[in-house]
Amino acid sequence: MPTLKLIKYLKDLGIKFLTPDILSSILQTNNRNSIYKTANRLLKHGLLQKIDKGKFILTEANVGDFEIANFIIRPSYISLESALSFYGILPQFPYSITSVTTLRPRSVGKYEYSRISSNLFWGYIKKDNFLIATPEKALLDYTYLASKKLRNFDTSEWDLSAVDIDTFKSICSKIKFAPFRKLVKKLNIYD
Repeated sequence: MPTLKLIKYLKDLGIKFLTPDILSSILQTNNRNSIYKTANRLLKHGLLQKIDKGKFILTEANVGDFEIANFIIRPSYISLESALSFYGILPQFPYSITSVTTLRPRSVGKYEYSRISSNLFWGYIKKDNFLIATPEKALLDYTYLASKKLRNFDTSEWDLSAVDIDTFKSICSKIKFAPFRKLVKKLNIYD
């Protein structure tokens, strides 16, 4: 398929992101050499941008950082500092786009992924075109990772008004890890 025709086809389908598997399906070929040559041709012409190994975005696609973060590693959802900032709990926006995943932790450019166990992989919603933790779950994720010494727990400038305290208490009660429970008490949400 000619390059410009392929791009038009991708746009018509509403495709913003590409992987070799998606390209294989569109080109109706399993020939990896053809797939990678096509991807390289699109890159060379500036029609694609490489995000990570085997992950591309159409140059003209209108996507935000949170949507890109969800695409780079699946499963993942926006949480921690990024979600807390999104909800106004943290006063400033972090440099990195922070997400949690059940896979190994890693960073890809400005995208940072922290690992949580699969039994904690819940409490997120779809907003626009990305998955993000609810305010309560973002606070739980952050507190949990801080209890494991993977985050700094300075909450002095936090504004918890966006957090439903009853919901937060309820979801925290599921976690019996003593260091976590100790940090939750430091939030001063219990009467």
